[in-house]
Amino acid sequence: MITTPVAREKVYTMSQFYIFVKKECLHIWRDRRTLFILVWMPIVQIILYGFALTNEVKNSRIAILDQSKDDATTAISNEIAASRYFNLVKNLHSYRDIDATFKQGLIRMAIVFPRNFQYDLLHSNRAQVQIIADASDPNTANTLTNYATAIINDYQLSLNNNEQLPYTIKTQLRMLYNPELKGAYNFVPGVMALVLMLVCAMMTSMAIVKEKEMGTMEVILVSPLRPFWIIIAKTIPYLLVSVLNIACILLLSVFVLGVPITGNLGLLIWESVLFTVTSLSIGILISNGAKTQQAAMFTSMMSLFLPTLLFSGFLFPVENMPVALQVISNVVPAKWYYIIVKSVMIKGLGFFAVWKETLILVGMTLILLFISISKFKIRLA
Repeated sequence: MITTPVAREKVYTMSQFYIFVKKECLHIWRDRRTLFILVWMPIVQIILYGFALTNEVKNSRIAILDQSKDDATTAISNEIAASRYFNLVKNLHSYRDIDATFKQGLIRMAIVFPRNFQYDLLHSNRAQVQIIADASDPNTANTLTNYATAIINDYQLSLNNNEQLPYTIKTQLRMLYNPELKGAYNFVPGVMALVLMLVCAMMTSMAIVKEKEMGTMEVILVSPLRPFWIIIAKTIPYLLVSVLNIACILLLSVFVLGVPITGNLGLLIWESVLFTVTSLSIGILISNGAKTQQAAMFTSMMSLFLPTLLFSGFLFPVENMPVALQVISNVVPAKWYYIIVKSVMIKGLGFFAVWKETLILVGMTLILLFISISKFKIRLA
């Protein structure tokens, strides 16, 4: 039985806190638009970005000009056409057709076999193949030429019965963590960071600003709860929904996008919840300066979308950026979460491999919460 005034006050405070949390949960459940954004938008984004964002080059349209038409050129052409990287759309008849086909935008690459290709290959042990690529997209052109060169080299090795010439250096490649070089292994962690950051921060900031717009924040503040507990009560429902989003994203990543979870699932979920709390803290901070829901949404999109996209490292390597931008990237929470997800989910590493990144996220969360709640109390006291 509770007898002391302090104990009774604690029980009363917790009961009021529970009522506020229940009220926010009911508010989200009744607001179908908000519920749709919180639950379905992350699912749509992870599927859309997971399939659309990729650094793989597949099914690229190519043309072949075969002036020799012998067994060797036919075999190489069949191997190239059978590859998942290429889609043979046209067989050319002269050099004049190459330029016209490129100008029409029908192909990305053309392969030219000269006359007497097989004769030169068998008698002089040397034959030439010309590869012409559309370098308006230099990265794609470089990737396609590498693919085609690899296929031609494989055919050459099959002719020699894998016999090596004297002093030949053969390079053996081994791809760790992603042997099939699937682009989803790189983009799924980045999309997870992008989706959780935008949804959590944007919806939290809009929820608090909505109370200000409707004039109900003053009514809430006259309740026995302190502003600190009021803010926490408003963010807990979004944290619970975010946990549901994390589960959906991981399930889609494994069963739809084919990205396995090689590390500890509990650690991955805990780190995701930590990043979610960081994102919610940013949303509270944005709500302090925004006066309308439109302003909160615009600020969230402009201040979080581009930094997360550019400085997290999943689109562009941070180490390739100028030193000044590398320093700026350190204040972007998504960068550290992206490193954690890749280490745990893709590489299968444990906590001791990501303790530094985890500590940074914890520090960011505490600082953001302290600033946000302090500004909120000063503004609304």
